[in-house]
Amino acid sequence: MTTESTPRLLRLREVETLTGLRRSAIYAAARRGQFPKPRKLTAVASAWLEPEVRAWIESRPLAGSSQDAA
Repeated sequence: MTTESTPRLLRLREVETLTGLRRSAIYAAARRGQFPKPRKLTAVASAWLEPEVRAWIESRPLAGSSQDAA
């Protein structure tokens, strides 16, 4: 059971769906500090905090904005 104060953990497939990015782009951006880093759940499983991923999405400029030309 989750509470509203507990952030949801997103697995890679869901992060790909939300962002439109592929696995390699997600991990490359995380290494460059341009995307949230995943949290280790076990030795082989990782997940991202949903609020961090959604904040990254909201930080992206709108297509066609003057920032695109920069």
